[in-house]
Order: sequence, then structure tokens, then C-alpha cells
Amino acid sequence: MILKETLQQIIEAQQKDLKPLNNSTPRTATKNIDLTLPFAIIISGIRRCGKSTLLRQIMNTTKSKYYFNFEDPKAINFELADFQKLEELLQEKFGTENCYFFDEIQNIEKWELSIRTLLDKGKHCLITGSNASLLSKELGTKLTGRHLQQELFPFSYNEFLAYTSTKTSPEAFNKYLEKGGFPEYLQFDRREILQELLNDIIMRDIVVRHKLRSPKAIKEMALYLISNIGIEFSYNNLAKTFNLGSTNTATSFVSYLEDSYLLFTVPKFSYSLKKQTVNPKKIYAIDNGLVDANSVSFSSNKDRMLENTVFLALRRNKKNIFYFREKKECDFVLKEANKITQAIQVCYSITEENKTREIEGLIEAIETFDLPEGLILTFNQQDTLKIGEKHIKIIPTWQWLGDKPFL
Repeated sequence: MILKETLQQIIEAQQKDLKPLNNSTPRTATKNIDLTLPFAIIISGIRRCGKSTLLRQIMNTTKSKYYFNFEDPKAINFELADFQKLEELLQEKFGTENCYFFDEIQNIEKWELSIRTLLDKGKHCLITGSNASLLSKELGTKLTGRHLQQELFPFSYNEFLAYTSTKTSPEAFNKYLEKGGFPEYLQFDRREILQELLNDIIMRDIVVRHKLRSPKAIKEMALYLISNIGIEFSYNNLAKTFNLGSTNTATSFVSYLEDSYLLFTVPKFSYSLKKQTVNPKKIYAIDNGLVDANSVSFSSNKDRMLENTVFLALRRNKKNIFYFREKKECDFVLKEANKITQAIQVCYSITEENKTREIEGLIEAIETFDLPEGLILTFNQQDTLKIGEKHIKIIPTWQWLGDKPFL
């Protein structure tokens, strides 16, 4: 519980910290946010990706002052019962408003009860949180049918171009490929920013939240996985590699890393859900810059950097993503409804040495799923191939991304 006087001081201090956002980069996610709807809007995503800035951008359009950041160290004793005090103090200071803006609300146990009460009063709520699983679990109880969820990632390529005031080109894309999209890192270009971010995610979003006894094993696993982008892994092998004692522990650790938006797993395609579950998965990471800052070998592997960038673009657009492997392998096959609709191979540069391998894997995928064509995304090569009755388009990834404003 927190004293009313203390809460008032926190509100006043946080209001002073709400600096004007004169030149902030517009985020594509805003197109999906409508505060006139009678739902709580939930923005979830990794730490430092711009959730608070997006929240404040939307605050500016409403002119509402009803704001509270629950990650403020001074608010560490805030409890569910204190929401009533918070509402009263906001009304006393700013008069009656209809829109509430809450940052990192998942820190408060049973927060969804208070949000449901506000919704029942006809209020509108925009909420940010850094943990996908925790938010989903709570939203599925007291806020069923009363919320809309929006994920926010670090800058997409097109947002990166806007942020850096750069026109699309191979040179601009190469910088994005290496630096990624975390705003603060792009601004200050100091690797320790992303190194400390990884430490914060491990400690605050995983170790503390899940009451792990030691951060060593989970951090070692995180570093191992982000150093092996696009590589298959199994939970059994992870358990053995890190002496975890059981496969269940390895499964839990990977789920914690996914819930924090640090990593993503991609299953091997199978029509059998059971096989999808037990087959090896591939790993991808939230941001190339974050991986490069915490891995010794990532930046030297251009193929993996490009593959991770393509995955993030597909994931940002909420595609249902699998990898395909039978006799050969295809990096991504995309599923819509109950049908595979696209096959994509990623290769930094097509050469005479790798051409057969890359094309055969893609051809096997498009023939398996009876697709008319396949796509190979490269760094800066463009061509069209005809193999039998099938067509293969080879497109520079920077052009492919530039043609899609939402990416």
C-alpha cells in the first residue's frame, strides 16, 4: 500500500518528466489503435522498443493528463487497492478525463480488475507491458472480450529510414541490417546500451518475475541461442548442454525468453500438430543490433543477419511462420487459414556455389504446397528464374521491405 501524499508526489514528478515529443518518429502501430472503442488497448513488446513514446504520442492527440508509470521505483509499494486513490488524485489535479494511460502495468498484481472497473464506467484505457505471457493470461480472465492487443517491436526498416531521415538504398539497408532498430542505440551508438538491456531483460523480466534461483543458466542459454540464429535446436539438447536436469526446465527457460520478446521460435512445418511440437525448432531474435552487441560472431555471418531481418518483418506482420525441410530445406513457409500460401528462401548472395542448394530447397517447398512461384530474398541481387512450370523471383530485401510500408 502507498500513502496518498506519496502517490501525489509521484504523479507530479512523472508529469514533469513527460517532455514534449516534437520530432518523435511515427510508429506504424498507431494505425491499429482507436481509443474511441470500448476496449482496453494493450501495447506489449520488449523493453526500450518505444512503447512509452508511442503511448505519449497518443496521449498528445487526446490532450489527456491521466498518466501513471508503474515501473517508477517510488511506486514499488503500489497495490491493487491504491488504484482508487490514483483515480481520485488524477481527478483532483486534472478534472474529469475519459482516457487513462498506464505504463508497465503488469507489475501490479491483479491490475486487470481495476481496468475492468474503469471500462465498466465507460472510460478508455491504453496500457503498456513488457511480458507477452503475463498479459495474455490476465487478459484471458477478467478482460475477456474487452481488450485489443497490439505488439510493438524495435523500428522496422521503414521506421528506421524515417528516424534517420534516410532514403532507402543498399547502403541504408546495410546500416539497418547491422544496427537494428532500438531507438536509443541508433541515437547514441554505444554497444553497452544493448548489453545492459539484455541484462535488464534477464533479471527483471525473467529471474525476478519467475523467482529463479540463479540468473547464470538462463543468461548462458540466452547468449547461446542468440548466437545461433536460424539454427535448429531441441529442448533435450538444451537441457544437456546447460545441465538443467530436465527437458521441462529447458522448455520453461525458452518460454520465458519468448515471453520477454527477446527470442522467437519457429517450428518445422507438419500437418501433424504433434510432430510440430516434438520436431526441432529454429531460433530468431528481436533485433540484429541486440544480437551483435551480445554475440562475438553474428555480424560476420551476413546470411544469418539477413534471415533474422526477414523473419522479423514477417513476424511483425503477424504471419504464421514455419520452416520447411524434407529432402531439402526452405527457410520460411507462410500459412494462412489452413493453407501454405508462400515460400521464401533467404540468401545474402546467390553464387554458382550455393545456387543449386538454395533453388532446390525452394522448388521442393513450392512443389509440395502446389505454389505457382517462390521468392528468394537477397541483399542486392535481382533476377527471375523459370524452373519447369515454376517461377522464382529474386529480389533485394531492401526493395521488398520498401514496397511494404507496414514492414
